[in-house]
Amino acid sequence: MSTDTTAPPEATGAADHPDARDWREAGRRLLARVIAETAYEEMVVPVPAEGDGDGDPAWSLTVDGGVEYRFTARRGGFGSWHLDPHSLTRTTPEGAAPAWDPTVFVTDAQETVGLPGDSLADVVRDLLATHTADARLLATTPGAAALADLAYEDLEGYQTGHPCMFLNKGRLGFSASDVDRYTPEARGAFQLVWIAVHPDLGRFQTMPGTDRRRLVEEELDADQRADFAGTVRARGGDPDAYLWLPVHPFQWDEIVAPLFAAEIAQGRVVVLGRSRDRYRPFQSIRTLMNLDRPHRRNVKVPLMIRNTLVWRGLSGTQTACAPHTSAWLQSLVARDDFLREECGVVMLGEVASATVPHPVFDRLPRAPYRFNELLGAIWREPVHNSLAADERARTMACLLLEGTDGRAVVAELVERSGLDAEEWLRRFVGALFPPVLHYLYRYGASFTPHGENVVLIFDEADVPVRIALKDFGSDVELLPFDLPEYAEIPDHVRAMLHRWEPGELAHSVLSAICAGHLRYLADIVQRQLGVSEERLWALAREQVVAYHERFPELAERFAWFDLLAPEVGRVALNREQLMGGGFHDRAERDAEFDVMHGMVDNPLAQP
Repeated sequence: MSTDTTAPPEATGAADHPDARDWREAGRRLLARVIAETAYEEMVVPVPAEGDGDGDPAWSLTVDGGVEYRFTARRGGFGSWHLDPHSLTRTTPEGAAPAWDPTVFVTDAQETVGLPGDSLADVVRDLLATHTADARLLATTPGAAALADLAYEDLEGYQTGHPCMFLNKGRLGFSASDVDRYTPEARGAFQLVWIAVHPDLGRFQTMPGTDRRRLVEEELDADQRADFAGTVRARGGDPDAYLWLPVHPFQWDEIVAPLFAAEIAQGRVVVLGRSRDRYRPFQSIRTLMNLDRPHRRNVKVPLMIRNTLVWRGLSGTQTACAPHTSAWLQSLVARDDFLREECGVVMLGEVASATVPHPVFDRLPRAPYRFNELLGAIWREPVHNSLAADERARTMACLLLEGTDGRAVVAELVERSGLDAEEWLRRFVGALFPPVLHYLYRYGASFTPHGENVVLIFDEADVPVRIALKDFGSDVELLPFDLPEYAEIPDHVRAMLHRWEPGELAHSVLSAICAGHLRYLADIVQRQLGVSEERLWALAREQVVAYHERFPELAERFAWFDLLAPEVGRVALNREQLMGGGFHDRAERDAEFDVMHGMVDNPLAQP
């Protein structure tokens, strides 16, 4: 655990313990998510129950030892469950009582869920960490209007995490002090540790138009560069030959200082000092925004913490490919009128990367992958540099946010726009789908365009007009067979990117966008905007159909991906985590495609 006790300049006191009311309410909401997602992934099977006849249908779920949970819920697209947290009760032989503790549920339901005994403690640990973070968010989140007013950087501190995964703030490795210092909901700021690495130890890659010297000149002030160069010379090194990169202060304290101690002693890793600029994490925690100079690049750095399914290091192979993959994706925009002129899509390029394998761990044949992802960096273009004067950016995840006044941010944005709700949603899906579909169909490339990787760009009336996409180092996939459009990808990059069958690439739309975002948004717009869930899916389907009509020459590829199939596979991320994939060390980070479980009706297929 980090021993740095210096408080960040803008800490909010998030490490203070939540009070009993917030703890119970956050637990109730988290329990509703646990039941909804385990039911969605068919780890538990609720059955209809007698209700009072008003509102949503009543359901009963019997788990180990005859313990019964009852609640009301509405079923939605992709087989989703929309539970009322305040309807939850737990019945045992001693009687019925309101249910609000998710740890009680997972222990009650261990055998029903099929949770391995050696994973139960890990599940409870991550549930408690997530519950704690959720309670702090609940205690500090303002109303919807105030959320909608926040700048891009500030709004990130109120996001609630991956909506599909209920263990979404486990962050194993962070102490309580680290949580208060380095997490988005702390809303603090901290400086990065800069180091210089002997060229024999690492690799540096850039997009065309950028080189190592230019990158450093743009990220550090001239006098600080001079100071840092003098430090390298004092240790006997050549500052122009060494690779300069930032390190997260947690990673420096926990990993780099102790595990690269030999290299530091030998002058092969030189500690330069702290950045002057202050940084704050996005929801991914390891990607950081520059608070003092937002035009400078976002920085993605490894952290030895486990969150959701994986340890949050940086794969050396994927990191090295990131600038080349970004260059290809951006080149497509530059020469494709549809992407550039009609969609106005922005591909936030990962312009440079540094990878530094550990000299010993890198030679161990079956070392857990986290030991091969200890040190490196990716520099990504910030969205601010791509905005017109009358535009502003928010991640798509913000559309799932609700303020403490019970009002959703999307409801506030619709009201400000002056449009009716259905027209606003039509503009939203019209900005979202076309560029993602074009990359998939025309170029055989998919991303993971979930709520955090899609940045919505709004006009002055808070209407979404286009999108920016990010995270190309690890989340770009190609088809298993080569297309003519792949010819310009460097051979070594093409060889390293994941290659999935068309039906799996289709999940960039079906799972990341539809099941991973729209199935939650559909509930909000039905409750708060008066637009039925069926109508939202119809608007999304219209975008797919319109694209098919616009580009009939791609009909063969439409059949490959089959986005309008009556049924689609269900991605089961919680099942993957709970059944052991998220808690055990392994040599490979991504050994296979996401765990699938069964089929669900595809709401895009409905006319």
